[in-house]
Amino acid sequence: MKFSKIFVTFVFLTLTFSALPARSQSINSCVASAKIGPLAAEKILALGRAKNVARQAAEAANGGLNNYRAENSMHGPVEQVPCKDNGDGTWTFTFQGTAPGDSTPIVESVVTVNSQTFKVTVDRNTRL
Repeated sequence: MKFSKIFVTFVFLTLTFSALPARSQSINSCVASAKIGPLAAEKILALGRAKNVARQAAEAANGGLNNYRAENSMHGPVEQVPCKDNGDGTWTFTFQGTAPGDSTPIVESVVTVNSQTFKVTVDRNTRL
């Protein structure tokens, strides 16, 4: 069981870090801090979960998927996510969203997620 968890984590991290072109591998503060320490793999996985929770909170706050789509960075690798490590165990994601099928942003959302409990707070949801 433990071997399979380690193997899955290794495969996930390998795909995550090697799937990006070199110019896209700028590290946001969340990824930089998650890579520090002996639990880096678990932190990176938690960051991916937090990204999804933040996106889903913004989707709910904006009327669901029939009305709103978060920007592409919120669907991709964690290295591309607009995220700030707050230094207190929370991560804040700031991203824009569009109407389905459109490319013009209509809303900017700021969502904070606790890295341990995954409690989510929509700090701001501003129409553009």
